[in-house]
Amino acid sequence: MRFSKLMIGVCALAGATPAFAQDETEPAPEITVSGSAAVVSDYRFRGISQTDGNFAVQAGITVSHASGFYASVWGSSVDDYVTVHGSANQEIDLIAGFKTTSGGVTFDIGAVYYLYPGTKPGFTGDVSKSSIFEPYAAVSYGIGPVTAKATFAYAPKQTSLALDQGQLGGPKQDNAYLAGDLSTSIPNTPISLTAHLGHTWGPSWLGIGNEYTDWSLGASATWKSLTFGVQYVDTDGDYITPSGKNASKGGVVGSVSVSF
Repeated sequence: MRFSKLMIGVCALAGATPAFAQDETEPAPEITVSGSAAVVSDYRFRGISQTDGNFAVQAGITVSHASGFYASVWGSSVDDYVTVHGSANQEIDLIAGFKTTSGGVTFDIGAVYYLYPGTKPGFTGDVSKSSIFEPYAAVSYGIGPVTAKATFAYAPKQTSLALDQGQLGGPKQDNAYLAGDLSTSIPNTPISLTAHLGHTWGPSWLGIGNEYTDWSLGASATWKSLTFGVQYVDTDGDYITPSGKNASKGGVVGSVSVSF
């Protein structure tokens, strides 16, 4: 992602229910496979639009082992400004990690590799890069009906995080992101509520040239395998796209997803 995980798709994968129900007398399977597909009115990543305020199609699949290890592939359509080359139409995230729960606390550690297939080389040949590697760690804990989660992601210094992504030979940059999330479900209803606050430290390609804060409030409702969502997303940053739109401006994002 040009600015990493509003990761609606990854969140949907993490919480997806396996498609095949198990007989109560059978032991839980060692390996489960789950997936999701979604249409969103605007793909927001850490508050910044990746689609110039337009619709995006997203899908992903996760393979989980009973030990806690998991691997995912997630993709979304994006606008071409998400890389300095101006030639990206897709984002594909390769994710691997380990999740375990102890004493009511869930620990999740892993890494994401953001790929942009078809991006053209920079003005200086293959020195210019667009793929980004970002490890992450998260801790979540239930407080009554509310689940609180803290996430920290750090992308070490790399050419793809430079403001020119290596086209002019600028120095490599790193990026840090810290976020807190709250989620809860309304009893006896299919409705869930979420709140998010995050901060990105720059300057880097992920930090739109400077550090900024993003936040959102959302609600979703499930019906069978479908989930309908709405969020208000905003930031205190400014990122003007080539079309003249402010990709960091506050706005409402709607989504429809299906899990399997």
